[in-house]
Amino acid sequence: MARYRATLNMEYIKDAAKGFRWGVDKAAELGYRYVEPMVHTGWDLLSEVDFFHSFSMEEDPLLMKEICDRAGVRVSGISGHSPLMKPEAAVPRLTRAIVFADACGAKFVNTDDMIKPEWMDDAFAHEMMRYTLTKAGFVAERHGVNVCIEPHGTFSCTSEGLLAIADLAPSPWINVNFDTGNFYLAALEDLYEGLDRVKDRVVHMHAKDISEQHSADERGLVTGTPVGCALGEGMVDWERVFEVLEPLDREIFLSVECGRVDEAERSIEFLRKVLGDKLIE
Repeated sequence: MARYRATLNMEYIKDAAKGFRWGVDKAAELGYRYVEPMVHTGWDLLSEVDFFHSFSMEEDPLLMKEICDRAGVRVSGISGHSPLMKPEAAVPRLTRAIVFADACGAKFVNTDDMIKPEWMDDAFAHEMMRYTLTKAGFVAERHGVNVCIEPHGTFSCTSEGLLAIADLAPSPWINVNFDTGNFYLAALEDLYEGLDRVKDRVVHMHAKDISEQHSADERGLVTGTPVGCALGEGMVDWERVFEVLEPLDREIFLSVECGRVDEAERSIEFLRKVLGDKLIE
């Protein structure tokens, strides 16, 4: 039987235009015991002046852990999205995120294929991703961190395409972060059937709901979106999602991806109601 832990993707404070420390403290206040930070390389002006939530990997990773420890929350995973078809960018960024996650005690780094350049054919694209993921797999194994492929790009928004990417490198540390909202919006395959086909590789999930208006505006036109609405208030049938995952004998992190503080609050209340004692707090 699957068990779950709720974590909060730090994009929930985008609308509030607040910084990382504020977001961690607020997550704890809302009742979350884990957060999923986004990281970047270099120095970002908005982050430096506490107007944005992303955390620079130029900083000491133990500073991130210290901030979370003070608030009584832990880092569940790192949003380390890197363009897998662009190894000159993805390899250093993704491998650094893996090391960063390990230093913080996290076991997941999430990434995706992103968008294929016009000059690159499909075979070439997959070879580039194979190189990137093979290099990342070596680092992931050393650090005991899962690299999780998310549906969010050219190839990953079908179960077949998602598994094909996850299987490019022969590493047990490359698995799937299933994003319910992205898969629903892409509309290339039934959400619940697709999840069922990849569920054995799912170790982490972006719990993202899509409002009726968002669905009407973008479904079938995009391969993903940064955030959704509060869980239980959109188009995703969460009872069906958890029914698909029920046979899995492991813990799965549900990283809530919404765009506002009030949505994050309603989302954890929804998960408590729907999952009961299957939600470990």
